Amino acid sequence: MRTIGLMSGTSLDGVDAAWVETDGEAIGRLGPVLTLPYAPALRRDLRELLDRAPELAGDDPFLASCVARLTERHIEAVRAIGWPADLIGFHGQTILHRPSRPGSNMPGFTWQVGDAQRLARETGITVAHDFRSADVAAGGQGAPLVPVVHAVMAARLPKPLAILNLGGVGNVTWIGEDGTLVAFDTGPANGPLDDWARRSTGEPYDRDGRLALAGQADGGVLAPLMAHPWLAAPPPKSLDRLDFDRALKEAGAGALSPQDGAATLVAFCAICVAAAARHFPAPPVQWLVAGGGRRNPAMIRALGAALAEPVRAVEVAGWNGDALEAQAFGVLAARVWRGLPLTFPGTTGVPAPWPGGRLVGPLL
Repeated sequence: MRTIGLMSGTSLDGVDAAWVETDGEAIGRLGPVLTLPYAPALRRDLRELLDRAPELAGDDPFLASCVARLTERHIEAVRAIGWPADLIGFHGQTILHRPSRPGSNMPGFTWQVGDAQRLARETGITVAHDFRSADVAAGGQGAPLVPVVHAVMAARLPKPLAILNLGGVGNVTWIGEDGTLVAFDTGPANGPLDDWARRSTGEPYDRDGRLALAGQADGGVLAPLMAHPWLAAPPPKSLDRLDFDRALKEAGAGALSPQDGAATLVAFCAICVAAAARHFPAPPVQWLVAGGGRRNPAMIRALGAALAEPVRAVEVAGWNGDALEAQAFGVLAARVWRGLPLTFPGTTGVPAPWPGGRLVGPLL
């Protein structure tokens, strides 16, 4: 199938789009990729949406406005790709993620917004969407979704291998020599750092790691964060983008200078990744890093110091680190079409290989 994968991640920076030829189990060709940034007003409103999501009703006018503008940007991305497609993989924007926790009787919940019906109608292409709900309803974490695609792309790479994605939240896929998959969220990544840069400097993120490189990580703030139970909890596990906000405030991060605050957040991200490595069945021979975090020299330096294995951007494997997740949703869309599993016991904790997603056509 010819697919267009669309991804709007927890960094809230824009829409990534990628054309992929795939049957969901292998990739034939990779076509054009692009990123359409969100206008500052939309990015600001999406960030506000995260704060308001726990109390929002489905008919809230502010929510409706955000969904309409978000969907319009996705429509523009599909049109800008310009290549014919049979299917779109539309993740939408996660605004609340509350999977079930060990020992809790509360059912899991995950909420991605975006108008799949409008996207199908205005592009004339069938849309696969709602990738996470079936997994969460079955008791899984609903995240991460991309590991099965990582395994396809890494088929010829030396293993064990760790593939780290640093978006608003970090997540990692460990692939064993026999193809075993272990995947989970590592902890906060660019999300708190972006919020910090915006509050401290007015910039949407720490461009080129300048803030973090000019500061020093604060040990007093890091100490309680390093003791957070998330780091020791075994996988499967996944996070909402704001899950660590309270812990960061209680640790005193808000009292730091702009430079030291950024350096401390970068250091904590690296600490979380190093803690994640303790849950791997065996040490990886290398780490491949995707997502916006790989462009932050301070982040890569901190990861190199925290991990004993080589840390490199995914481009060394011939991959496009900016398009990887969008390409993955092109592949996942084909898996939805064919009824293939999206998630697995080792990736989300779901009880068995589990299909998911829904399809909506342009005329329905």
